[in-house]
Amino acid sequence: MLSTNYRLRLEFICNRIATCQDVKLEDRIWATKLGEANRTAATMLRQAERKSQNPEMIPGGLDDFLNRLDLGETDPSRVVQKFNTPDDIVDFFHQEKPSDWRQRD
Repeated sequence: MLSTNYRLRLEFICNRIATCQDVKLEDRIWATKLGEANRTAATMLRQAERKSQNPEMIPGGLDDFLNRLDLGETDPSRVVQKFNTPDDIVDFFHQEKPSDWRQRD
């Protein structure tokens, strides 16, 4: 669970990311480290990244709905258009779990 100060600072940073404004390097590093330690923070960062990639996202639209569910890729270069081999399918569904994947927030 995030403290009020952490949550407000992270919301400020995520808002700047989502609106494609400049973010200080030390703020970005802080937010990334917080996201590695806390799943809620990681979700907020991913949603901000998706919103920055799609600035025409209509509130209440399908893209907004998927973003609020935290579904989809934040990096457009990693989006898969088709699979060429069965191994590509296996690789797509394989998840790298961090060493603390059992940790609860």
